[in-house]
Amino acid sequence: MTARLKVPFEAFEEAMNARKNPVGFVSGSVMRVDDGVTVVGTFIFESKEAYAALAELPDQGEWFASVIAPMLDGDAIWLDGHIGLNQ
Repeated sequence: MTARLKVPFEAFEEAMNARKNPVGFVSGSVMRVDDGVTVVGTFIFESKEAYAALAELPDQGEWFASVIAPMLDGDAIWLDGHIGLNQ
């Protein structure tokens, strides 16, 4: 996910961390880009099916619309894919 913030990064980070981890969630991180307003989030799930199940939950959409979306300057851009480990 990439997005631009209307609020301080710390407020956004706190809101993201306050949400209970959903079923199938493995890990996630949110990076504040050096411009101070852009954020990049990476959210890893056990499977694509677990991620899709979360996306279909009404309360997930309600939480995002009521808590996260008001903090954003425009829409978030979501990119689905696979993360490879570089060891």
